[in-house]
Amino acid sequence: MLEEILLEAEDKMQKAIEVMENRFLNVRAGRANPKILDKVMVEYYGAPTPLIQLATISVPEARKIVIKPFDRSSIGSIEKAIFEADLGLTPNNNGETVMLVIPELTEERRKEYVKEAKNLAEEAKIALRNIRQDANNSIKKLEIPEDEQKGGQEDIQELINKYNKVVDEKLKIKESELMEI
Repeated sequence: MLEEILLEAEDKMQKAIEVMENRFLNVRAGRANPKILDKVMVEYYGAPTPLIQLATISVPEARKIVIKPFDRSSIGSIEKAIFEADLGLTPNNNGETVMLVIPELTEERRKEYVKEAKNLAEEAKIALRNIRQDANNSIKKLEIPEDEQKGGQEDIQELINKYNKVVDEKLKIKESELMEI
């Protein structure tokens, strides 16, 4: 039973890290990343459709994303969807493709993004602490000897220490990526 609690806690902690990494992708680094378009939904024949299903997305240069729709008639809808997605980017089309140019970030904007990344990392740490609390409560409810309970709680603490280090490492990588010119 104790093993199950530990495995479940570790699984939840890994998912918390994955959520943080996915949210980090939305914090721009002045470099083109097609992942920023993942949540863009295009109104296509009356149905909201993910952009990725309507076009090929490529990054020919460090600060440019090119979107080539499978159906040319959808270019206007794609432009509108990108504009409405509030990505801070202005789409340009040449009749065949939609281009997004990622503007160079100012020092002030970079610092704002670093602050946002730190907030996301802190949210991940809060999630980890909540998982630890739930696991510790589950261990306390078990009818096992006190020394086994303490051992289980120590194992949970080792897990959270490990995952807090992962959060710190990922944050450090994201910070250096954001501050890189």
